[in-house]
Amino acid sequence: MDGDRPLIGGAAAPDDTALDHSLRPRWLRDYVGQSRVKDNLGIFLEAAKRRREPLDHVLFYGPPGLGKTTLAHIVAQEMGGQIRVTSGPAIERAGDLAALVTNLEAGDVLFIDEIHRLGRALEEILYPAMEDFALDLVVGAGPGARSVRLELPRFTLVGATTRVGLLSPPLRDRFGIVHHLDYYSVEDLGVIVSRSAEILGIELAPEGAAEIARRSRGTPRIVNRLLRRVRDFAEVAGVGAIGKTASTDALERLEVDRYGLDQIDRRILSAVLEKFRGGPVGLSTLAAAVGEDGETLEEIYEPYLIQIGFLERTPRGRCATRLAAEHLGTRLRPGLL
Repeated sequence: MDGDRPLIGGAAAPDDTALDHSLRPRWLRDYVGQSRVKDNLGIFLEAAKRRREPLDHVLFYGPPGLGKTTLAHIVAQEMGGQIRVTSGPAIERAGDLAALVTNLEAGDVLFIDEIHRLGRALEEILYPAMEDFALDLVVGAGPGARSVRLELPRFTLVGATTRVGLLSPPLRDRFGIVHHLDYYSVEDLGVIVSRSAEILGIELAPEGAAEIARRSRGTPRIVNRLLRRVRDFAEVAGVGAIGKTASTDALERLEVDRYGLDQIDRRILSAVLEKFRGGPVGLSTLAAAVGEDGETLEEIYEPYLIQIGFLERTPRGRCATRLAAEHLGTRLRPGLL
């Protein structure tokens, strides 16, 4: 651990001011939004550092693009350890998992993205690694097979998932710290996009920042992506400071409306309203109608549409709401939602 670094807040260290074109904040004090998560995580980090112990295992869950990976890197940075990054689908065999954990050093962070896609057999191997910092492996086959226990350094496992319900209860219960990340407010996104513009050297007026933030679906990843595209339009058009007009014009050309809905969002809602009379319609049928993968619809598009009240999940399927019909200028048939 690095005792010379401030843990949470405090004055910036000299190299913090160096230009870093990565838009990820490195320290918890620079992380914007998710105030409840940030406050609690700060306390846990401070307590672990005072005890000179690794942080307990952490699970972050919520829709994509909300900062789960960023928080994993911040945990490693704050605790002064290295971070090893992988994903559930990338770990196919017990040997892959063993190679990862045996190369860790004390205080390191192992970050597993999409941890819900880790195989059940691999989860069984992970249990003693999380609880006892040991790895139980079977060497050989048949009558000559034997079990070998490898001692591991004390590390922190950080898992991230968009579908926490798919984690097996035994794995979920082994995480001592569990945090849900929710969509960001427009105000927080405005702060994030202004910070990103400063890092990228973009002249962004407060009104332009607010307009980009308003259309970013409550998601930092999207607000940063839209900022780059708005910059492209502004540069080609010869616009200086990007204000509300320049932002609005660019976002309209990108077909991102005032609710942050893009072409696919509108195609989903239009299909439910027009092809299926407002619903209910099953996920696989809806996916076929709009030409998208069902898992993509369920993980990427549906959560936000449900959040803003445009779509509902019922036991019989998906239904569009009156708000969706009004937004698209479609008449909702009598007797439906």
